[in-house]
Amino acid sequence: MSSLKTVIRLHKWQLDEKRRALAELQNLHDRLVAEMHRLQQEMLYEQQVARADPMAAFGYAAFAKAAMERGKRLQDSIAQVEQQIAVATEEMAEAFQELKRFELAEEERLKREREKIRRKEEAMLDETALVGFRRRQEQESAGR
Repeated sequence: MSSLKTVIRLHKWQLDEKRRALAELQNLHDRLVAEMHRLQQEMLYEQQVARADPMAAFGYAAFAKAAMERGKRLQDSIAQVEQQIAVATEEMAEAFQELKRFELAEEERLKREREKIRRKEEAMLDETALVGFRRRQEQESAGR
């Protein structure tokens, strides 16, 4: 196996790892956004309950304060994950470009190798034809 093939395998593995990490970050982002949505729905529900029942209104203030703090933490987490996604996307793009660079180098090496083999085969065929031509000429000369 050529050293380029080994390097290509390594870069493919690294690219796959970066894709997995990005997918995990995107899943985390989706879960955080869903949690934020659930929190907002829960706050709306509790507001409706507090409006309908004066006794529930007393507990709503504490709930609202805790929910708003939780919402702030979720927003901060979402922002951090979005930054991590941007970095991971850039790293994945760089890894992809690096892999393509090595794949193109390997393709070019194989192309040169095939051309070298083709030239050798062509030279052998030319030599065989030349030997055959000389033999025929010698036979024709000897036959005269």
